[in-house]
Amino acid sequence: MRARQFFISTLKEAPADAEIPSQVFMTRAGLVKKLAAGVYSLMPMGLRTVTKIEKIIREEMNAAGAIELSLPIVQPAELWQESGHWAKYGPELLRFKDRHERDFVIQPTSEEVITEVARSEITSWRQLPVNLYQIRTKFRDERRPRFGVMRAREFVMKDAYSFDRSAEDAAVSYDKMYQAYRNIFTRFGLTFRAVRADTGAIGGSRSHEFQVIADIGEDVIAYCPDSDYAANIELAEAASVLDGRKSATQELVKNATPGKEKCEDVAPFLGIDLLKCVKSIVLASDKFDEKGAPLPAQIVLLLLRADHDLNEVKAGKLPELKEGFRFATEAEIAEHFNGANPGSLGPIGIRDDVVVYADKTVADMSDFCCGANETGFHYTGANFGRDLPEPQVADLRNVVEGDVSPDGKGTLRLQRGIEVGHVFYLGTKYSEAMNATYLDENGKPQFLEMGCYGIGVTRVAGAAIEQCHDDKGIIWPDAIAPFEVVICPMNYAKSETVREAAQKLHDELAALGVDVILDDRDVRTGSMFADWELIGVPHRIVVGDRGLKTGEVEYACRRNLDAKEMLPVADAAKIIADRIVR
Repeated sequence: MRARQFFISTLKEAPADAEIPSQVFMTRAGLVKKLAAGVYSLMPMGLRTVTKIEKIIREEMNAAGAIELSLPIVQPAELWQESGHWAKYGPELLRFKDRHERDFVIQPTSEEVITEVARSEITSWRQLPVNLYQIRTKFRDERRPRFGVMRAREFVMKDAYSFDRSAEDAAVSYDKMYQAYRNIFTRFGLTFRAVRADTGAIGGSRSHEFQVIADIGEDVIAYCPDSDYAANIELAEAASVLDGRKSATQELVKNATPGKEKCEDVAPFLGIDLLKCVKSIVLASDKFDEKGAPLPAQIVLLLLRADHDLNEVKAGKLPELKEGFRFATEAEIAEHFNGANPGSLGPIGIRDDVVVYADKTVADMSDFCCGANETGFHYTGANFGRDLPEPQVADLRNVVEGDVSPDGKGTLRLQRGIEVGHVFYLGTKYSEAMNATYLDENGKPQFLEMGCYGIGVTRVAGAAIEQCHDDKGIIWPDAIAPFEVVICPMNYAKSETVREAAQKLHDELAALGVDVILDDRDVRTGSMFADWELIGVPHRIVVGDRGLKTGEVEYACRRNLDAKEMLPVADAAKIIADRIVR
């Protein structure tokens, strides 16, 4: 490939709305071009990277026994109504009517359509297992699209769906996909972690996220350096940090705390340790009667130690909150907590219809401080069993660095990651809702067991840049770089010797299967280097008259541009081809 035959469009300045490195460099390097909020054109340079990502995905999915198909982007509303997601999905689901006033959606995912395919095509146990996948454009109407392709509305995604006879067989399919994903992300050349995760709105039980490690990552990963344990902080188990509950040694005392509403203010005012304070969080779950009329909300009081943060995913798994929850209003708080303001709440003397849960650490506390349910007052010396009933106990908090690893093999560390892949075991969630069955060996209908496996293809490109960049631009891993090698000739237009040597080297590399581009543009050397450093091609060869006089060319790796070396021109192609990691 010659640069003049290609489309290179770099920018010196980042767009004003660019917030993170991937957004800056993808735009400046000419990989993408913004069309509307969250909607981008993939330019030729960016498409080359996306195509290489897709190629690796296809190879590993095919090797794992999955079969590619292509499902419609436009889907009839009836399928979504049948699954129950028409009402549940929310405003991210882009809905529209055709000329006949029939409802349709633009697919954000394809569980409904693939289940319809399965129920019409899979009739016998002899056809199972089956794993079908596609790489297609998706659309989610994000309320606030941002960070370029990292949180776009339109994006490219690989989604796969397995169908099995039993939960045991489905577990085998899940494990195959889990290993295929490990192979895929290893081949991308990225540092990643496979972590236990919450299944979220998509449903199911078993779930793992594949997180690319990056400082800008929105997710926090808890992992143990001494074992294989890793989980999204939403799911990471948090044990009590105390070694059991000690006996009460203090009397319950009601203290005036005027104007002190936060534990961080109450503790020094009362002269006590912050770690002896319990904070109260009041949640509400809205209830409705059979006709949809609102009923009084269920109020739930959660107790956490002052230094710990609520994990809302864990809270959402409590029986009273699993249908959804919100933070209680001030009016609801006043009604259920004796008119106290939110800064003076506690578990002593509350209404019987308030459900109380204590985090595991709180359940082990004694002689603690909490709100007195009277504005401007707090109790000290509070003890379960003596001053208030024993609470229901649950894991409610986020883990913190230094917590004991749930596998007992060390302590936890935290790091940020970008979710680029997710695997779910769905079970019969969709097959039951949509009556997708097969006939077993006895001729009896059974619901299909399903798994769901997704990779954000364009998101992988953005995540790779977040992990691999410097102040000059992108540093692509070899396997997904738009080009593996760039040849930069000096005085290309003036020196026939340079032109011939550069072309010969290009042809030798191409013959060895290297994805190489020869920059034959009439641009200054500094601009040429700056362009390719911005684009991030991992291997650079400089061909010049001075080096050719001694039979050499200059080689530099994008990861360490200062470590230049001279290679014999006769052997350069073979040496560089051997260094490329695919």
